[in-house]
Amino acid sequence: MDTATILGICAGILTTGSFIPQVIKIYKTRETKDISMAMFVILAIGIALWMIYGFYIRSLPVIIANAITLALSSVVILFKLKYK
Repeated sequence: MDTATILGICAGILTTGSFIPQVIKIYKTRETKDISMAMFVILAIGIALWMIYGFYIRSLPVIIANAITLALSSVVILFKLKYK
């Protein structure tokens, strides 16, 4: 594995992992009033585009990191809708 791939994997783990505490907090507290729906919708669209870009450039770290991040941000959006 080359340095660029390792760097991409590390960046993907950190940026994707950053969503986990938010998802857990919302799940435990059922509180989403301080979460911006617009921000998460725009973010989810951007993440989806990054994932598509990953397919175009055939970069597994970009695809995997963005697929997981899209799933996590979608959970936040669903929680926001559910716990209004």
